[in-house]
Amino acid sequence: MLMTFLYILGITAEAMTGALSAGKRRMDWFGVMLVASITAIGGGTVRDILLGYYPLSWVAHPEYLVITCIAGLLATMTAKWIVRYHKIFLILDSIGLIVFSIIGYQVAQSMHLPALICVVAAVITGVFGGLMRDLICRQPPMVLHRELYASVAILAGVLYWALEYMGASVTIATFVTLIVGFGIRIAAIQYGWRLPTFHFDDAHSEDNVVDIQSAVEPQTQPETQPRRSA
Repeated sequence: MLMTFLYILGITAEAMTGALSAGKRRMDWFGVMLVASITAIGGGTVRDILLGYYPLSWVAHPEYLVITCIAGLLATMTAKWIVRYHKIFLILDSIGLIVFSIIGYQVAQSMHLPALICVVAAVITGVFGGLMRDLICRQPPMVLHRELYASVAILAGVLYWALEYMGASVTIATFVTLIVGFGIRIAAIQYGWRLPTFHFDDAHSEDNVVDIQSAVEPQTQPETQPRRSA
């Protein structure tokens, strides 16, 4: 019951943040509802399709789709309030990330899939909604650039597996993963924790390619003409 309540809070917050991204691209109401729904329940949809888990979550529970659409439209009327109190939505988003990750793990586990696939399912459920939102809105995927996000989903999945491996009940594994994952995510936001980034400047890449080719290719010697005898 608690997980269902937290899940609804999570998809509501995700839908409203997705609607703001749609607003920055000046989308109409249909676009707002589409992006809001994809942000909120897109990760679970991708997971279910990849795993062959049917019916899809929002097909089995159409009320989730209704909630995301209403939340998206509500965001168009309260956008300034959402920006003003963005910290509340960061907290709700963090809760949603961990809840989505736990649910993703449990879905894969119910299909008797290996632990690695269960962790992957946790990451897909927690991250892919925001990833698709950014792709649709043509902006750099925030889940790959900002504070620890996808990494927290991985940690949540691994922690849940470790707790169950050590004999913890589903309830204990769920609560511990929820608390620890939420704490790590909030700490990452507070202190700016992030993974090392890779930066490649291709300004001189063409010159480097030419230098490499000249170093690899054998040098051709000019042909010498044989001397004619007098």
